[in-house]
Amino acid sequence: MSSKGHPKKRSGPKAVFSLVLQSRLSELGRIEPFLNKVNRVLHCDEIQFHKLMVATTEAVSNAIIHGNKRDPKKKVTVTCECNTRPPSVAIHVKDMGEGFDLANVPSPLQRNRLLAQSGRGIFLMRVLMDTVRHRVDSDGSEVVMTLRICR
Repeated sequence: MSSKGHPKKRSGPKAVFSLVLQSRLSELGRIEPFLNKVNRVLHCDEIQFHKLMVATTEAVSNAIIHGNKRDPKKKVTVTCECNTRPPSVAIHVKDMGEGFDLANVPSPLQRNRLLAQSGRGIFLMRVLMDTVRHRVDSDGSEVVMTLRICR
């Protein structure tokens, strides 16, 4: 709240970036150059950029493998909304799959999951990002992650 009791005004996104990927794991190599472009606006430090890289890579990987089931006809769209007030980024990863229930994803910290070779993506996204939301609609499934940018 401002000193006069009014909510602080929020501005819209300063910049919006989009990337469309085919449902192939080889497309993961396009994420870092894309996020480097986004970071020219965000000015993340090394730690924040690493968080963005890991979380986005995990979300896209899940979208390709689990959402689109590696179907080459299906796409994954990554959209980054860079905001100035407060400094933050919202990353949307949308696939064309049927979706899933986030509550039914087992924790990788469960005793029987500790040595599993997969299943840590959502856990990592939750640890690295400030918020992680998931929604399903008739067009597919979308994960939206936000990170506050500390300067």
